[in-house]
Order: sequence, then structure tokens, then C-alpha cells
Amino acid sequence: MDKLSEMPNLGKVLENKLIEVGITTPEQLIQAGSREAFLRIRNIDDSACYNMLCALEGAIQGIRWHNLSSEKKIELKEFVNRVG
Repeated sequence: MDKLSEMPNLGKVLENKLIEVGITTPEQLIQAGSREAFLRIRNIDDSACYNMLCALEGAIQGIRWHNLSSEKKIELKEFVNRVG
């Protein structure tokens, strides 16, 4: 997999946002992690939300974000609430 948009949940719009914040490859996204990638995007895009974070986490895990575990979804929701 060479392009971010080849990962689950990542279309062109989210791929472009990741590139804008310096994450240009799937490997870089995996290394940064979903939370760090989300925070970087949030710095340039106030509309970044819980669903985007779930999409990023799902991409890293190689699954559709709907299939994240309930525990992971709760953890991500709490993270979004903490960072405001």
C-alpha cells in the first residue's frame, strides 16, 4: 500500500488533510498514530471530529471504522472530549 487513500476509511479529502499536516504515507500514519494525526489535522481544520478520529484509527488497524471495538470507540470519544 503506497497511498493513504488505499487504506480503509481514507478518501481523497482526508488524504489531502493528512498530507497537509506532513503525513504522506501509510507508514507515517501508523507511526504517528490516530490521535497525533487527529490533533495535527485539528490544528488546521476546526471541523475535525470524533468520526474522523475513528476513521484514522480504523485505517491504522486496517478495518472499517464501524468495526472498531466498543471499548476503542469509547476511548476515542473520551479523547475527543478531553481535547475539546
